[in-house]
Amino acid sequence: MTQSTNGRPANRADGAGRAVVPVLAFAGIVVAVMQTLIVPVVKDLPRLLDTTPGDATWVLTSTLLSGAVATPVMGRLGDLYGKRRMLVASLSVMVAGALVSALTDDLLLMIAGRTLQGVAMGAIPLGIGLMRDLLPPERLGSAMALMSSSIGVGGGLALPAAALVAQNSDWHTLYFGAAGLGVLAITLTLILVPESPARAPGSFDLPGALGLSAGLLLFLLPLAKGGDWGWASGTTLGLFGAAVVVLLLWGLMELRVSAPLVDLRTTARREVLLTNLASIMIGVSFFVISLVLPQLLQLPASTGYGLGRSMVVAGLCVAPLGVTMMFTAPVYARLSTRYGPKVTLVLGLSVIGAGYAGGLGLLDSVRGAVVISFVVGAGIGLAYASLPALIIGAVPASDTGAANGLNTLMRSIGTSVSSAVVGMVLASTANTVDGVEIPSMHGFRLSFMIATAAVAVGLVLALLIPGRRPPASPRPHANSEQDATPKDAEQSLRGPVPA
Repeated sequence: MTQSTNGRPANRADGAGRAVVPVLAFAGIVVAVMQTLIVPVVKDLPRLLDTTPGDATWVLTSTLLSGAVATPVMGRLGDLYGKRRMLVASLSVMVAGALVSALTDDLLLMIAGRTLQGVAMGAIPLGIGLMRDLLPPERLGSAMALMSSSIGVGGGLALPAAALVAQNSDWHTLYFGAAGLGVLAITLTLILVPESPARAPGSFDLPGALGLSAGLLLFLLPLAKGGDWGWASGTTLGLFGAAVVVLLLWGLMELRVSAPLVDLRTTARREVLLTNLASIMIGVSFFVISLVLPQLLQLPASTGYGLGRSMVVAGLCVAPLGVTMMFTAPVYARLSTRYGPKVTLVLGLSVIGAGYAGGLGLLDSVRGAVVISFVVGAGIGLAYASLPALIIGAVPASDTGAANGLNTLMRSIGTSVSSAVVGMVLASTANTVDGVEIPSMHGFRLSFMIATAAVAVGLVLALLIPGRRPPASPRPHANSEQDATPKDAEQSLRGPVPA
C-alpha cells in the first residue's frame, strides 16, 4: 500500500484519473433506475402476472424490504473487506435479479428477482465511502453530493424512459435493459475504480445483521401492506409491536459487541442522530411528489382536475426532479465550502418547503407540475448532497460505509412512511366513478400539505445540528492507518472555521 508521509494511506484518485466520480455516480443511477423501473406498469401487474392486485404489490414490497436489509449490511461488509469488492458484488446480485425478472411471467419468480435487485441499494453508501477514501479534499464535496443525489437522479430519469419502453415494447425489455446497464456499471468499476486501502478492524457481526434484518422486516412489512391488511388489524399492530421488541433487543446486543454491525454510540451522537432523523423527513417529502404528480398528470381531463397526459408525457414532466438534483451537486460544493453542510441542508429543506407550499396553487396545469418538479428537485438535491458530509464529518473513517448505509436506510424508511401515509390519504379521499376509485384533488393537496409538514419537522431538526465540531476520534482498537481521518478533508467537509 502506498503511504503518505504521515502514515496515512496516500490518496489514490490521481492514479485512477477523474473517472472515479462519474463511474460511481453512474452505478448509483443504475441502482435507482432498477428501483423505479416497474412503476409505469404497476397498474398492469395483476394482468401481466395472472395474479390478484394484493399479491402483485409484493413485486414492489420485496425490493423495498431487501434493500432496507442490504444497505447497512453491505456498508459494513465494505468497511471490513473492501468497498469496491462489495459494490461489484451488490451490482452482480442486481444483474442476476434483473435477468430472473426478464425471463419470467411467474409471480413467485418475479418476486425473487425483485428481491435480488434490492440488494443493490447498498451501492450508494459504498460509493460514498469509496469517494472518501480515494478523492482529494477539494473534490470530495461535489463528488459525494452527486453520489448521494444519484438515487433521485436515476429515479427521475427512469420514469419517462421506462414508460416509453412499456408503451412500445414487451415489458420484459425493461429488465433486459437494466441488466445491461448493471453489467456496464460493473465493468467500468472494475477497470476505472481502485479498491479502497482503508479497512475497519474486527469481524462481521452476523447476529447483529440477523437481528437488524428481522427488526426491519417486522417494521417495514406492515408499513407496506397495512393498507391492504387494515391499519388497526391484529396482523399490522402485532408486527409493529414485534418490531419494537426485536429492535430494542438488537440494540442492547449491539452495545455489548466489540465490533458491532452498527456502532450505536456513534449513531447516538447529536450530529449523526439529528442528521438521520432529518433524512427520514427528506425521504417523506421526496416520495410525495413521485406519488402525486404522475397520477394527476395521467388522470383524464373529464374528472375536472386531471391533466389528461400520457404515461410518457407524465414521466417527462416529472423528469426535471432528477435532472435538477444532478445539477445541484456543483452548487452544493460551493455553498458547503463557504457555509458548511448544515447551512446547505437548511437551505435545501427551505427550498423543498417552498416548492410544496407554493405547489398547492400550481396543481391545475402541466406547466405548474413542471415548475414544482424543478423547485422540489433543487431542494432535495441540496438536502441529499449535505447528508453524507454531515455523517462523514462525525464518524471515524472505519465506519464510513456502515454509517452512510444507515443514513441511506433512514431515507428509505422515509419513503416507506410516505408511501403508506399518502396511499392511505389518497384512498380515503378518492372519488368513485363508474365503480372505480379515482384520487381526488383534495387528496393530492392534502398529500402536499403532509410533505410540507414533514419538511418543517426536518428543518427544525437540521437547525439543531451542531454547526462545527472536532474530527471524530479513532476507535481505541484501530491503528492510525485504518482509522485516521485527514484533517484537511474534514475541514473541507465542514466549511471554514469562524474567526
